[in-house]
Amino acid sequence: MKKTMWLAVLLLGLMGCVPLGEPANPKPAEPEQGAAPEQPGGLAVHYIDVGQGSAAYLEWDGYSMLIDAGDWNASDVLMYLDKLEVEKIDIAVGTHPDADHIGQLARVIETYEVGEVWMSGNPSSSNTFIRTLEAVDEAGIPYEEPRRGDEYEIGLLEIEVLHPEELSGDTNGDSLSFRISYGETAFIFTGDADIQAEQEMVASNLPLEADILLMGHHGSNTSTDLEFLQAVEPDVAIYSAGIDNPYGHPYAEVLASVENEGAEVYGTDVNGTIVVETDGQEYSVETDREGIAKEGSNRCVDINGASTAELSELTGIGEALAEAIIDERPFETLDDLTRVSGIGEGKLAGLKEQGLACVGE
Repeated sequence: MKKTMWLAVLLLGLMGCVPLGEPANPKPAEPEQGAAPEQPGGLAVHYIDVGQGSAAYLEWDGYSMLIDAGDWNASDVLMYLDKLEVEKIDIAVGTHPDADHIGQLARVIETYEVGEVWMSGNPSSSNTFIRTLEAVDEAGIPYEEPRRGDEYEIGLLEIEVLHPEELSGDTNGDSLSFRISYGETAFIFTGDADIQAEQEMVASNLPLEADILLMGHHGSNTSTDLEFLQAVEPDVAIYSAGIDNPYGHPYAEVLASVENEGAEVYGTDVNGTIVVETDGQEYSVETDREGIAKEGSNRCVDINGASTAELSELTGIGEALAEAIIDERPFETLDDLTRVSGIGEGKLAGLKEQGLACVGE
């Protein structure tokens, strides 16, 4: 059964509450492509400031791709695309059916010439999701559900699908996840994929190394597991979250863990829209405004400056070890804590897993 046919059946099922079987998932076809310019012009990735939501617009060599489309009760994605004078989007992706990720996708489909729509395949009874499927159906746009191992080459851009391999029914956990590379520069997008999904990506042995990571689930501690983070080894980590959002995104321990692994952190709540540009060799990061990620310099326990009481909050560190740490200061890295009697490799691993300890200047 073709997926365009299944899309119509899904719409009927959602509106009529009819139980549905899972569709067949043949390997997706290559997206339709226009004529690329003779000379490559580089890749720009726009991490759009959409408040408490997510949207990223990629443009390269005459092609374009939208990964998620912000929240349902706003128009910021369309306003940003209009500012860029966008007319066509080759691929529009909804990583999962949450309304803060596919919120404006229906209007994007209705407003621009969209070549293809990718979604995870998990259904939702929300009006936002149903309206999105209706927009796809009415526009007659090819609809695909990529799966782990699928690969695409669009001009000089390569897309590797990291997740899911199959649906579990967990909408966040089944988020479409990609490694996207342009020349030697690579990006990771995981939607709201959780730690279990990240562990499955690591176990898949697919390449995960990337220069830029969009942190999963807006910087929540349900994502960005240490093992996954160490597999990606990003130089830059970005989170998308709203100012003073009610969910506490991003979590301080996640930011600390990312920084402890050597990544520079940017967030849409403090930096506004973030644009990464690359020629395939080098990249640059530009932001709307200056800002320090949510918790600033106090978002972790600085082992070079924290008090005995603060150090005692760290995993496995009581008052005696806290005082021993103070006696051994200063430290250049967390690994230097093994100089302290009573802190071995096991305890050090626990500290890194907790993600609260950091090394201040």
